[in-house]
Amino acid sequence: MAEDDRTQLWLVRHGATEWSRDGRHTSTTDLDLLPQGREDAEVIARRLEGEHFDLVLSSPRLRARETARLAGFTAPEIDPDLVEWDYGPGEGLTSVQIGELVPGWRIWTHGAPDVDRDGMAPGESRQQVEERLGRVVARAKASGLPRILVFGHGHALRALAMLWIEQPVPLAASFPFVTGALGILGWEKDSPALVRWNS
Repeated sequence: MAEDDRTQLWLVRHGATEWSRDGRHTSTTDLDLLPQGREDAEVIARRLEGEHFDLVLSSPRLRARETARLAGFTAPEIDPDLVEWDYGPGEGLTSVQIGELVPGWRIWTHGAPDVDRDGMAPGESRQQVEERLGRVVARAKASGLPRILVFGHGHALRALAMLWIEQPVPLAASFPFVTGALGILGWEKDSPALVRWNS
């Protein structure tokens, strides 16, 4: 396959929500966008104007679907594998609050916090997230489609990017991905590459 024919995976993190603004971990809580989040999506719409995508995928969460809609993609294919990391007892808490329960906690090394919080179900381990998002990467690379656009979430898309470039997922700690950001995963010669990030 010619270099120009290989799949590029374009990533969009959803626009700002109340919890993303406040640094609260948001997975299963289905929040809508703030006015700023709607503006984020409209900026993405202008940046993607005139671009062609062979497949558009979205997380089923409202904040991702609404970002897609406002960006001009009204009927993305919903892929449950694109949901955010399930934080379990960390849902709704900030990193500082989780660190008070689990000293030294980072999602990249610990996975969802393993604590008992009001009987909440446990969240996902890093291995579970790698398996789930690995399916997205494998599907994209095997698709033969030149361009795929994905609407999703911060931690999940960062993990997906590491899987694309065949690097350990904890390396994603060094690649923050802000709300309303665009990233492009593609190729540098024969190597899968992070072509653009937070643009």
